[in-house]
Amino acid sequence: AICGGDVKKDNGHIQSPNYPDDYRPSKVCVWKITVSEGYHVGLTFQSFEIERHDSCAYDYLEIRDGSSDSSSLIGRYCGYDKPDDIKSTSNKLWMKFVSDGSINKAGFAVNFFKDKDECSKNNGGCQHECLNSFGSYECQCRSGFVLHDNKHDCKEAGCDHKVTSVSGTITSPNWPDKYPSKKECTWAISTTPGHRIKLVGAPALGRFCGAKEPEPIVSSGNKMFLKFVSDNSIQKKGFEATHSTVCGGQVRAEVKTKDLYSHAQFGDNNYPGGSDCEWVIMAEEGFGVELIFQTFEIEEEADCGYDYMELFDGYDGTAPRLGRFCGSG
Repeated sequence: AICGGDVKKDNGHIQSPNYPDDYRPSKVCVWKITVSEGYHVGLTFQSFEIERHDSCAYDYLEIRDGSSDSSSLIGRYCGYDKPDDIKSTSNKLWMKFVSDGSINKAGFAVNFFKDKDECSKNNGGCQHECLNSFGSYECQCRSGFVLHDNKHDCKEAGCDHKVTSVSGTITSPNWPDKYPSKKECTWAISTTPGHRIKLVGAPALGRFCGAKEPEPIVSSGNKMFLKFVSDNSIQKKGFEATHSTVCGGQVRAEVKTKDLYSHAQFGDNNYPGGSDCEWVIMAEEGFGVELIFQTFEIEEEADCGYDYMELFDGYDGTAPRLGRFCGSG
């Protein structure tokens, strides 16, 4: 059967040949999607299962930002993780699916639709920041402000913040304009147990002032506390910093059971590719460490040569190995 073609409509559905059954070998399908002028093309994947390879050399889905194979490459995808939502910069998007002559999988299913960047005109009517999303947008306020009931303007808020997101941005009050005088602000950042917090671009673990940007800082545990103070004399722009979650670190084992997660967004998303995390779990002198797994699901392979978890009876990889594990159970 013929696959691919010119698709000229504002929304629809595209899937690999023979979906939801395994796609056929030796297929090449090209779709050229065009939506109404003045809009972007948005893609949201419902399912994705294409033969895995480190460089997607065998079976793959290639997506380009335009109308041809010479347009800017957005990505080449394979494996079993759904690609993130994709949006073109124009009203055209080019997709190509290729399968070789050997292993076949279930393929993919994706919805496409026209999307508009509401933030491109008059900042979406937002007083501070406009954040565009698929099919919509929302206004956000700078640090030290909260969104007004009208969802567009901002009003001054308290300055004690509790931050629990795995990543984000922190700014001094009124950034990027000058911070107000006589202001004291705090940020209590926490992340997933067993992981650490990395802060880039802001003072941390010390007292800082001046114009020199501090080096990136990584916390020793899953919590970090920041405090900003201004007096009533000179005001400057302040700071902007990004915080993210770093896997691994030292964990203290206690009599009471504690949780440890493979990745920061466990339960919401699969673990990310390219992860390399090490934990050292220590107990009080004279005690051992017991691990009880509630959930275990790692890509299965006969020798656990791709994704795996490895346990050592000691402080590092030179200690006696207890085992290498993958699969599910």
